Amino acid sequence: MTILNRLSSQLDRSDEQPNIELAEELVRSHNLEGVQEIIDNLANKDKKIKHDCIKVAYEIGKLQPELISQNALIFIALLKSKDNRLIWGAMQALSTIALEVPEILIEHLHDIKLAMKIGSVITVDKGVITLAKLASVNNEYNQQIFSYLIDHLKSCRTKEVPQHAESISIAVSADNKDAFLQVVQEREPYFTEPQRTRIKKLIKSLEGATR
Repeated sequence: MTILNRLSSQLDRSDEQPNIELAEELVRSHNLEGVQEIIDNLANKDKKIKHDCIKVAYEIGKLQPELISQNALIFIALLKSKDNRLIWGAMQALSTIALEVPEILIEHLHDIKLAMKIGSVITVDKGVITLAKLASVNNEYNQQIFSYLIDHLKSCRTKEVPQHAESISIAVSADNKDAFLQVVQEREPYFTEPQRTRIKKLIKSLEGATR
C-alpha cells in the first residue's frame, strides 16, 4: 500500500487515526522518502488529500521536528492559503519546528502575525506557541516578539488568557516577568475560579523559575 493510500480520506475514514498512525510509522522507520511524499502532496489537487497530509506533517513534527523542519518555507507559504484547514495546520507545523529553524521563522515574522490577525482560533493558538518559542531562543528575538505577545494577552478573550499565558510563559525571563505578571493580574478580576486557579499555578511556577 502506497503512502497516499494510507491516508484517512483514501481509506474512506472520517477520523484522523490513520493519519496519526502513518505519521508515527514514518517517524519510527525514519522514512524520509515517505515524509517528502507527504510534503509534496500538500499541493495535491484533491482537498481531502491536502488536509490529510497537513495533519500527517504536523504529527510528524510533534514526534521528530527535524524531519519536517527543512520545509519551513512551505508551511509559511500555506499561511496565505484560502483553505482554513491548511492555514491552521501549517501554523501547527510551524509551532513544532520553531526551535529547529528559528532564523527562518524570524525572517517571516510579519507573515505569522498576519495569519494570526485574520485567522481562526486554532491559528491564533498555534501562532502564540510559535512566537513564544521564537521569543525564547535569545534576547534579540525576545525583544522583537515579547511586546507583541503582551499586547495579545491584553486583548484576547478572557477565556483564552490562561492557555495563552501558559504558552507565552516559556519566553518570560527575569527582565520581562513584571510586564507579563502585570497584564495577567489586570485580567484576573474577570476570571472564573478554575481560570484563576490555573493562573495562580502558572505564576507560582514562574516565580520559582525566574528567581
